[in-house]
Amino acid sequence: MVDGDSTSGLVRSAILAGGTASRFSGKPKGLERVGGERILDRVIRVLESAVEGPPLLVANADEAQSWVERLVVVKDLMPHCGSLGGIYSAVARSPDPMLMVAWDMPFLKVELLKALIDGASGFDVYLPESNGPLGFEPLCGVYKPECAAPIKAALEQENLWTSSFHEHVRVGTLALTEVKAFGDPDVLFFNVNAPDDVAKAEQLWKDQSG
Repeated sequence: MVDGDSTSGLVRSAILAGGTASRFSGKPKGLERVGGERILDRVIRVLESAVEGPPLLVANADEAQSWVERLVVVKDLMPHCGSLGGIYSAVARSPDPMLMVAWDMPFLKVELLKALIDGASGFDVYLPESNGPLGFEPLCGVYKPECAAPIKAALEQENLWTSSFHEHVRVGTLALTEVKAFGDPDVLFFNVNAPDDVAKAEQLWKDQSG
């Protein structure tokens, strides 16, 4: 554990919805329903249970404000930079740590998000380990203001990998064994990327509900 600052103070949250949904025919995938509820509304509910106050919605669609009128919507500060651009757009707008999640994850749990907040002390980025190709989930984690400048530098160099700036900041991870205490990582981080994923998510919801 690296000694240093703490996230015991104010933590804000953000929902990343800025993608083009190229695999979803351009449709706003977070508005799809799982278990009779929009994925976006599920994500908002979980975030607001983990962090005080409404989340910031990072979205480039012109109609984004109509999705949830009570949320503040902001567009990417550096357009066309993928997920890393969305992360930058949120972290650069806050003087406080930001708990960020993608808007197409219907099965996130409050307890997992609280564990990320609690574990982030001493790190600039704190992410949960996963079974994914990166070994961690970059679109569900705590990012602190110290990340803004390194991320901007990576974007300016057109290095859009979500981990491209990690060598310049303090990175910590929530061990996979600890993540599993909250559920199956493949379910917790399941994201609706393609139309077929909606049916898969619906089946996962039924399995959990049953």
